[in-house]
Amino acid sequence: MRLKNKVAIVTGGARDIGRAISCQLAREGAKVVINYFDSEDAANETLSMIESEGGEGLVVYGDMTKMADTNSLVEKTKEAYGEEIHILVNVAGGLVGRKKIVEMDEDFFDFVVDLNFKSVYLATKAAVPFMPAGSAIVNFSSLAARDGGGPGASAYAAAKGAVMTYTRSMAKELGPQGIRVNSLAPGVISTTFHDTFSTPQIRANISNATALRREGSPQEVADLVAYLASADSSFLSGNNIDINGGLAFS
Repeated sequence: MRLKNKVAIVTGGARDIGRAISCQLAREGAKVVINYFDSEDAANETLSMIESEGGEGLVVYGDMTKMADTNSLVEKTKEAYGEEIHILVNVAGGLVGRKKIVEMDEDFFDFVVDLNFKSVYLATKAAVPFMPAGSAIVNFSSLAARDGGGPGASAYAAAKGAVMTYTRSMAKELGPQGIRVNSLAPGVISTTFHDTFSTPQIRANISNATALRREGSPQEVADLVAYLASADSSFLSGNNIDINGGLAFS
């Protein structure tokens, strides 16, 4: 129960990696606010999973690319659990689609960058005024930020690269307040993301090129997030941690 009596917000916390994180933080004692945008049923299912294990949580709708929604998410968290927020996990994001530059219009580019990078800025801006010393922010980058991503993923990879740099900036800016900021760069994790955007052959090829010869699981990512959110990692800040089974080294 490393996170007993802590209050955590997980953006994009309803399914896949977000769900695993929400459930793990609750297992460790945190009160978890599960943000969702287009997956209300999944969010309610995640909350049911938390409650079935004796945990406590709250489901809150919100578009993390809109300042009004990030502010509302924080206000609803405070209404439910008090004035302090101890953990922010910025999971919300996604590839959206694979488009080469000649196929990509300005609206698509803006949407992908807003979803994957602006959302981190807005959620952080909304939460930080209520985060006491000892709090932690965990952002989500991607292996794509290291290697440029696969075909048609340039906007996604660039936005995730921005998350890496922003993590370092925020670690410097918020460190004097006692707030730690780290990010993860997952490789291939077995989720609906890859069910949608990666072919079985591509996934098999990547697994064969990975030192551990398999994909990762959402639970393995959630375990790392719980560590970074806890006092066990009290001297880690500004890191971008690869979790890819040995697929690539930074």
